[in-house]
Amino acid sequence: MKLRAPLIALPLLLGPALALAHPGHAASGLMAGLAHPLLGLDHLLAMFAIGLWAAQQRDAARWAVPLSFVASLLLGGQMGFAGLQLPLLESGIAGSLLALGLLVALAARLPLAVGAGLAALFGLGHGVAHGLELPAQASPWLYASGFVVASAALHTCGYALALRLPRAAAPMVRLAGAASALGGAWLLAG
Repeated sequence: MKLRAPLIALPLLLGPALALAHPGHAASGLMAGLAHPLLGLDHLLAMFAIGLWAAQQRDAARWAVPLSFVASLLLGGQMGFAGLQLPLLESGIAGSLLALGLLVALAARLPLAVGAGLAALFGLGHGVAHGLELPAQASPWLYASGFVVASAALHTCGYALALRLPRAAAPMVRLAGAASALGGAWLLAG
């Protein structure tokens, strides 16, 4: 019963991807921005893991971790729009997935500045990748709005799911983290 809200939200998150089957949406950028975090497994797992990890935190870290990720995601997107290339960007994204998965699997509670700083670093890399993939003739602001909203929604789903699980199912969150870490390791190896 407690899982109803996150499960209801999941189809809503997938809706933009289905809407892209119809021509004419990419020109605005909003639909492309909404779809980008949902269609890339690396982005999807990382955004969800941020929410899971935030739910494992206490006090201010519960909001500081996802907020710092989203803020630096937007900053990174602007850097990507400007054409800034980061060295080893794809490896960095895979590494962020590995690290986030391990943080969730271990239920790591780091000092606030360290946790928020890591989230910001990871968000920056994902943001640059999003920005570099701005569709031709799309509005950068609409595209950025889309990927910020979709990312925040994925954070919220991970957070809500982790908090709503019965205590007996709490190890499932750690298993989800381990699965994300394995996904990051697989991406790094490939």
